[in-house]
Amino acid sequence: MSAQANEAPVIIKRKKVVGGGGHHGGAWKVAYADFVTAMMAFFMLMWLLNATTEQQRKGIADYFTPTIPINRVSGGGDGAFGGDSIFSEETLPRTGTGGTNTRTAQEQNSRGDSGAEVGQEGRPDDLKETEDLLMGRGGESAVMQNLMRHIITRITDEGLVIELFELENAPLFMGADDEPTQLLRDLAALIASTAQTVTNDIAIGGHVRANPIVVANSPVWERSAERATTMRLLLQDAAIAPGRIARVTGHADREPVLENTMALRNNRIEVVLLREDAGR
Repeated sequence: MSAQANEAPVIIKRKKVVGGGGHHGGAWKVAYADFVTAMMAFFMLMWLLNATTEQQRKGIADYFTPTIPINRVSGGGDGAFGGDSIFSEETLPRTGTGGTNTRTAQEQNSRGDSGAEVGQEGRPDDLKETEDLLMGRGGESAVMQNLMRHIITRITDEGLVIELFELENAPLFMGADDEPTQLLRDLAALIASTAQTVTNDIAIGGHVRANPIVVANSPVWERSAERATTMRLLLQDAAIAPGRIARVTGHADREPVLENTMALRNNRIEVVLLREDAGR
């Protein structure tokens, strides 16, 4: 009996298990992970805004917006459906943002991987700066503002297109002849001074409106070619080197900017500062 009384008692310890890991459980870990993910997305967005061109950003935005009428191709306007049409060709040169079937607008080719604003070997394209230089002169004086009423510009795959067009009571040529008015001489001097800031080759195209009467030998081809040649001579007189003139073309009445082919607005001269890789 004494031996059993001296035996040490058996002590059983039960460890209390607390669920959830303490400190309000594990929910804070999920919240912290969401915060880190959001910060990573934010810094990636900041990096993309700084490292991509405007055209690439448009391509990325269109890629993640599959509900618009066309996918991965931006519309013809500056904003969402801000132009006359979602297709850049249909906005036409009259808005300064569109193009033609043969000379597409820069907005039409805004893919994420195009790099449209970079020239050969990754060099920045200075055509936009030249366009800004030309159009910025409209605020210099009232005379300059009057000249700028006859100019619209657009950047295409071919280069910077500077379009000179007639207005009512403000023609570019004397009647139906190729004799330039003082207005055209002043416009040629303005374009020449801007073109001298770059070394791009130049192409000149003449366009005329259709004749109201169908004749056997329509003079539109000769007239448009003669007017383009007159513009070439005016630019050369304004110190543009003859070697920079890549081509002079008469387009007759084949590329009207208005549906009414006989409209005065179709009488115009196009001076194109060609991209370096456009060729002659």
